Amino acid sequence: MTGDRDIITGNIDELRHRVAAAAARAGRDPAGIKIVAVTKTVDPERIRTAFRCGITDFGENRVQELVKKADIMDIECKWHLIGHLQKNKVKYIIDRVCMIHSLDSIELANEINRRAEKAGRVMDVLVQVNVAGENTKYGIEPGTTLDFVKEVSRMGNIRIKGLMTIAPLVPDPEEARWVFRRLRQLLIDIGKENIDNVSMEYLSMGMSNDFEVAIEEGANIIRPGTVIFGKRIG
Repeated sequence: MTGDRDIITGNIDELRHRVAAAAARAGRDPAGIKIVAVTKTVDPERIRTAFRCGITDFGENRVQELVKKADIMDIECKWHLIGHLQKNKVKYIIDRVCMIHSLDSIELANEINRRAEKAGRVMDVLVQVNVAGENTKYGIEPGTTLDFVKEVSRMGNIRIKGLMTIAPLVPDPEEARWVFRRLRQLLIDIGKENIDNVSMEYLSMGMSNDFEVAIEEGANIIRPGTVIFGKRIG
């Protein structure tokens, strides 16, 4: 529908303006910040509209929804798995995604490595860190992340590209700033270790409600959804 297209186009323009402003406050180039548009419950036509506006990376929380969309979309986009990934679902997405943002256990790493080897590829992953220590969130504890990274680095078909976190949902994004700041420091500290097969290139943090603070604290991948597509249905 034309109205939908106009709304999404306007939302993306506004998002880019806000990204640029946040980057400027941090003395950063907005061109270095990747927008991964979260398409949970978003229908294919609205995804195509975002693609026509220059959004080329899309993120899905659920494997089933990602597979369905990846298989029917007729656009040259990149898919990211950003939600919790169960071991028995790896086989469905190993040849469909460019990056897995939610590596959170050695068992999952072993399965990704095995499936990637079978598929003849090296899978780019981000380690999910539960910085805030929330019981409802997945992720590695900050204090054990370095050891975890070292163990995964020995797997030949996984390439660790950085870290990801989900900040607590708080009324004021400023309350989440410490989470983003701590993850960035962790990224820097791990980067100094110069571990083979590990590049602390990406810091994936910040969603619709807090991406500006995340950018100010160093995020170079943000994961907005509702600010692009509107309130989710279902």
